[in-house]
Amino acid sequence: MPELSDRTAGFTDSVIRRMTRISNQYNAVNLSQGFPDFEPPEKILQRLAEVTREDFHQYAVTWGAQNFREALAKKITHFSGVDVDPNAELVVTCGSTEAMMAAMMSVTNPGDKVIVFSPFYENYGADTILSGAQPIYVPLIPPEFNFDAEVLEDAFRQKPKAIIVCNPSNPCGKVFTRDELQIIADLAKKYDAFVITDEVYEHILYKPNVHTYMASLPGMKDRTITCNSLSKTYSITGWRLGYTQANPEVTERIKKVHDFLTVGAAAPLQEAAVAGLNFGDDYYESLQQKYTEKRSLFLKGLDDIGLIHTEPQGAYYVLIDISEFGYESDLEFAEDLARKVGVGAVPGSSFFKEKENRYVRLHFAKKEETLDEALNRLSLIRKKI
Repeated sequence: MPELSDRTAGFTDSVIRRMTRISNQYNAVNLSQGFPDFEPPEKILQRLAEVTREDFHQYAVTWGAQNFREALAKKITHFSGVDVDPNAELVVTCGSTEAMMAAMMSVTNPGDKVIVFSPFYENYGADTILSGAQPIYVPLIPPEFNFDAEVLEDAFRQKPKAIIVCNPSNPCGKVFTRDELQIIADLAKKYDAFVITDEVYEHILYKPNVHTYMASLPGMKDRTITCNSLSKTYSITGWRLGYTQANPEVTERIKKVHDFLTVGAAAPLQEAAVAGLNFGDDYYESLQQKYTEKRSLFLKGLDDIGLIHTEPQGAYYVLIDISEFGYESDLEFAEDLARKVGVGAVPGSSFFKEKENRYVRLHFAKKEETLDEALNRLSLIRKKI
């Protein structure tokens, strides 16, 4: 038969999703793929039940139902201070995964370069390659995961079309400060590049860290393409409701790409999710408090076991240093952790461009009893591995 695509020849399956399958195989507590095991907010579920008996079972407007976009624009403006036109600056996508892909395909040409911080969420490199672009990797330096401004400017000197910024960051939990974002913004303006942000963890922060929206910085609204999702904020990862926020010219292009990629996001789920978009500030305050408690419980448990780990400023991931166990392959360690200890993790090498085998990623978006069980199993790690 004819040869297959060169651009996908080097792809593997998603390591994150693979580790979920391995966790299931060994009945491990799945702390690999980042989804909760608790229910979404009751008001959203109530509205979903009502929607099943209402007339929302056919296509919504391709770029998102009108009431969904209006509620979304109101929420964005409330938290970011950025005025958003729901008709000209938003596209509702099938999760932030499609949002990022649509953004990349809308602004890059084959051969263009895109800056990606390392470690990075595994889709970013793949999105760049699928778009025909070439990634330029800039390291975030452990344990604080800061970047060297001169190294970053060296990357910008290669005249990239865009830079991808995940804030708060998956997998390292870094929250970029306003000063750091201003450095990125100034370089983007100096070298005439887009900033594509992934802000899905915008509401999962740990004090005193504060989320700054890139589009809110002076002169950055028209240069920023924000990719976001309802998945993490409302614990509805399976609903696949994401969006892009960009200037009207970019949004018009994203609409066309989105239309041919997926046509549109699920109409009944958009209608139900409007209930969440209309929540008051108290919801987001309680969400932050809930995750702060989970973070404290989990990190204390890791400390009690004596495992070296990062301390996330945002999101809900922890990188565990596995150097003491002497594995040459973090993938082999992660598989043994699931099989022998009964805890699912993601090998850190899947997030780094640099050769890196000393980390695995765990997450704590789980019920307290689930985290307790995982910690109980991890307490035996040195006896079983």
